[in-house]
Amino acid sequence: MNRSQFLRHLTVLAGATIAGCATGGSRKPGPTLRALTYNIHHGEGLDGQLDLIRIAQTIKDSGADLVALQEVDRGADRTGRRDLLNEIAHHTGLTPLFGKNISLQGGEYGNAILSRFPIQKSSNLLYRAVGGGEQRGLLQAVVDVDGHPVVFCSTHLDHRSDDATRRACIPEILKAAESHKGLPFILEGDFNDQPGSRFDVEMNTHFKDAWRLAGISGGGTYPTNHPDRRIDFIWIQGPVKALAAEVRSGDGSDHLPLLATLQLT
Repeated sequence: MNRSQFLRHLTVLAGATIAGCATGGSRKPGPTLRALTYNIHHGEGLDGQLDLIRIAQTIKDSGADLVALQEVDRGADRTGRRDLLNEIAHHTGLTPLFGKNISLQGGEYGNAILSRFPIQKSSNLLYRAVGGGEQRGLLQAVVDVDGHPVVFCSTHLDHRSDDATRRACIPEILKAAESHKGLPFILEGDFNDQPGSRFDVEMNTHFKDAWRLAGISGGGTYPTNHPDRRIDFIWIQGPVKALAAEVRSGDGSDHLPLLATLQLT
């Protein structure tokens, strides 16, 4: 290659590099979605009334595309043997997915998901029991968000003051996330722990807290009538970012719902 050919070759390479940078700089943002987590206290509000229409209206008002629900009864005596999830799904028009954790009063009890997007596959992980207590689980769904597979999870961790059981769940959550490596991973629920705790610090080394990234105003989700504790979280990992996060109003449960606007990246 003579000097003239060499210079022409450099010019071609430089042009290709600039074109590549321009293409990367103008990359189209991924779709946005609204994700809500809500511990519904088996549909019972502060007034002691079971009112699923109230719960459904709160979800509809939020405009949520994906919803993680906790404390969901299916066929239990205390809630009149009703299928709470299917009733809420009927009133919201969202697709339901239930994850049983325990048998309860002739029926079932666990976590749930509602989705505006097609659910491609799902699984329910029962956490390893540590120190007794109620069986807890991690409900996982892979949903199709405008052609992008997204992992969406609903969970509810142990409520006792000793954090051993909650912390023991972290490796299992990480393993679940690792099995979907490279995909947007959204983990929502009632974690029964607060910012600054040992559990929270460890989770923050692996996931991003949507509220810390984009929270608006307060942040307390419990109890509904005096929300001074932030125990409901939306954690994200992978190619997804938080644009906004807010605590929504509602009196259908002892928790307030938490909503995040997320964008796939």
